[in-house]
Amino acid sequence: MSHFTETRPLFELFPGLSERVRFADLAELPTPVHSLTPVMEALQLNGVEAYEKRDDLTSPRYGGNKVRTLEVLLGRALAAGVTRVYATGAYGSNHAAANALHAPRVGLEAGAVLYPQPTSPAAIENLALILSRRGPTVDLPHWSALPWGMWHTARRCRKRGVRAHVMVPGGATPQGALGYVSAALELAVQVQRGELPPPRSIIVATGSNCTTAGLLVGLAIATRMGLGFSPHHSVTLIGVRVTPWPVTSSFRILGLAVRTAELLHRLSGEAVCALDRASLAAHFELDTRYIGSGYGHATEAGLGAVELWRKHVGHPLETTYSGKSAASFLDRLSLSGDRLQGPLLYWATKSSAVQSPVSSEDVAWAPRRMRNFIARGPHERRADPSVG
Repeated sequence: MSHFTETRPLFELFPGLSERVRFADLAELPTPVHSLTPVMEALQLNGVEAYEKRDDLTSPRYGGNKVRTLEVLLGRALAAGVTRVYATGAYGSNHAAANALHAPRVGLEAGAVLYPQPTSPAAIENLALILSRRGPTVDLPHWSALPWGMWHTARRCRKRGVRAHVMVPGGATPQGALGYVSAALELAVQVQRGELPPPRSIIVATGSNCTTAGLLVGLAIATRMGLGFSPHHSVTLIGVRVTPWPVTSSFRILGLAVRTAELLHRLSGEAVCALDRASLAAHFELDTRYIGSGYGHATEAGLGAVELWRKHVGHPLETTYSGKSAASFLDRLSLSGDRLQGPLLYWATKSSAVQSPVSSEDVAWAPRRMRNFIARGPHERRADPSVG
């Protein structure tokens, strides 16, 4: 049984790519686009066109945006004969949680190199899920130790004869971003089919930059091809910063987008993929207003958005990524007249798959600091119940 798939928009538009890029078959695609009419009605914004791209549904096992990135990176690992793949990031890393569940599906061992972060329900759930799989785990004392931790982990694997690959946080490489180039083309096909009107603005959480860079490239290609979008109806991608500068900055996002376009141009030979920084920057905005006290720290606006989605949409957001980007989205809906660049699309990135409870016995083997992080529980303020 093959672990690879060729049924992705990227391969359908550029058939020769399937011989050069391997995607592991992890996601259930395309993800649907739903109207956010219940939210509009709750906010008394009748007549405003707003939609949501449901990438929380990329997989019933563990969804969210990282599944698309892992399709490329795990596919590449399989093609290279790698046997163990490490994800890296904070304790509550969605990328590490997705890797823990999806890597074994294609015969790869899943490891993690992680550092502490502020507590939240989603972070605790993710760390417990990662540890319950009992994969090789490295507990770092601080985020600043990550470069050393990645180097040391790779070195130790080489010494032990383990063919391992240590991914950068969020899988933020040009290869990883190809998953979201394909996602943008998937959206363009949905627009072409009339499932939604062409959005003028797309809002997405921006942390490791991989999702944002891939979307930026894919939307530019779709516009050039006249697939769903056109130069006469331009779309602006708005990345909402949830990690601090310089991790999340326009310079880094555009740099990754340019390198992704260069890789795609080189692999496909298609002129439509040759994109420069200026053309990409013209359709990108980085919203820096919603990070609050920093990565992982809840904000009142984010908590309000989480509660609004719970009551009127029915799938979860969380306070580190999706709640903050949804807060930006909601503020844009409140603009009036020509300042509201609609229709608007919110790109959901948090998995809505329900996980089985993790017992204390499941994580008893883990490093003490990680066990204490789970045992402490979250210390988040409650959202204003009047919101929504």
